[in-house]
Amino acid sequence: MTTRKLLLLLSALLLGGISANAWELKDYYKYYTNLPTPLKVVQPFDIPSTGVSITDFGAVGDGVTLCTDAFMKGIDALSKQGGGRLTVPEGVWLTGPIELKSGIELHLDKNAVIYFSPDKSLYFESGTHPKRVNPCIYATKVKNIAITGQGIIDGNGQQWRPVKRGKMSDVEWKQYTDMGGQVTEKGDLWYPWQMKNGYPDIAATPQKQEQMRNDLLRLEQCENILLEGVTFQNSPRFHVHPCYCRNIIIDGITVRCPWNVQNGDGIDLSDCHQTLIVNSTVDVGDDGLCMKSGDKRKGCDVWGVQDVLIQSNTVYHAHGGFVLGSETTSGIRDMVVRHNRFLGTDVGLRFKSGLGRGGKTERLYVSDIMMADIKDEAIIFQCDYVNHHAGMEAGTASKVVEKVPDFQDIHISRIVCRGCKTGIRAAGIEGLDCIHDIDISDCSIKYNKTAKAVDEPTARLTLKNVRLTE
Repeated sequence: MTTRKLLLLLSALLLGGISANAWELKDYYKYYTNLPTPLKVVQPFDIPSTGVSITDFGAVGDGVTLCTDAFMKGIDALSKQGGGRLTVPEGVWLTGPIELKSGIELHLDKNAVIYFSPDKSLYFESGTHPKRVNPCIYATKVKNIAITGQGIIDGNGQQWRPVKRGKMSDVEWKQYTDMGGQVTEKGDLWYPWQMKNGYPDIAATPQKQEQMRNDLLRLEQCENILLEGVTFQNSPRFHVHPCYCRNIIIDGITVRCPWNVQNGDGIDLSDCHQTLIVNSTVDVGDDGLCMKSGDKRKGCDVWGVQDVLIQSNTVYHAHGGFVLGSETTSGIRDMVVRHNRFLGTDVGLRFKSGLGRGGKTERLYVSDIMMADIKDEAIIFQCDYVNHHAGMEAGTASKVVEKVPDFQDIHISRIVCRGCKTGIRAAGIEGLDCIHDIDISDCSIKYNKTAKAVDEPTARLTLKNVRLTE
């Protein structure tokens, strides 16, 4: 880096906000070289250089003082000036939900911990009866927002999530029951219900309260987003969840929670366009890097997942390292996933959907994925996926032939997997063309039980130079 460029970068950092110059110095464009299919490149945006500290508004980082009002006042003060950086210094900052507004950068210094309160009543307005409460951090229909720094955002998810006895050691199970809660008659599930912390429950039953769980970060219909450097951990539900958003950069974040956490997805993109996910680490209890696409939303011009580049990330535990679905209704298209590492995930590449949830994939390229110690399949295509809440009976696949999965135009190459139960598994739906025009080439997969379990009448895969070794 030249002296002039270094000075420009230092100036941008000292001013407090994100400038276009600082963005260009990060050189995000370099990731878009030698693409196998054209993608729209993420674009820089500005956040004003105005900066204030959360302490300027009465916040105390002692882990006891509730700082919800201070966050709100700090964001409101910057918003009135057109935006800027709200800094969270070293400390443990107890808070309720935080709503971001246009032009706001939430910046966490090293050793700063934002810790979300166990008081569930803080997460919705008095007198309302929502199906799901506000996320810990959220924004709706705003532009130019960022969460940056080296701090930690902790969702205190154990106060919200049910846990399955079968996934717990005796020591872990005792840690949960010592918090209070309720164990089912079968003794197979614990709910955070009537906890010893004394905070009130917010639903009539533990099952209904479980269904109200929130995301740690949920952004809806937003444009121009930067998530950089921060650790997102211990969410009540999904961790990082942009929905119907455009122009997103996720760079160098860490997402983590215990391996046995219910619905603890890492990074989920739901109907997002123009996204770059790089240099990040995921270690979670459910899907790792997951792409979802639901029905078109009225009044929203972003639908389907499109123009996404996922590169140079590491996934440790997850149900799947890279996952499509289960919702693919509005389509997933123009995506490149390359040079990532999956170590210890249940599945490596997981393509899952079902009747009523399916849609079409187009121009998907997955390459240079290094895997080791995969519990089940290295690659799987599944078209009978059914979702259900903890404690509920497993549902059955829809018999209505609508929103049919259409996994096609997918190109997988240069996958190396050292250790899995099954190399490649695929099964479609009889009488429907759900899995076709998929090529897998130049791969080396070492398995310990089954090389290939492909239902050829319903799943048409073309394998070329694929070495499956027992």
